[in-house]
Amino acid sequence: MTQEEVLGKVVEILQKYSKAGLADGDINMETTILDDLKVNSARLVDIVLDFEDAFDIEVEDDDADKVRTVGDGVELILAKI
Repeated sequence: MTQEEVLGKVVEILQKYSKAGLADGDINMETTILDDLKVNSARLVDIVLDFEDAFDIEVEDDDADKVRTVGDGVELILAKI
């Protein structure tokens, strides 16, 4: 799976939780999940669970704690698949 394919799926997942109303094209690797996408920090757990389901991976708590930007999520997933 390419970085672009992973990014597309990550953006799709994040849009379900985002309160910012950004278009998919406005979300990139540097977009912060909490600030730019206005995602509640409690929802990060749900996002990581969705990553695990969508990509058939397992994310440890320490790794999940490091996900701050869209790029962090993409890089984590690429390292696991």
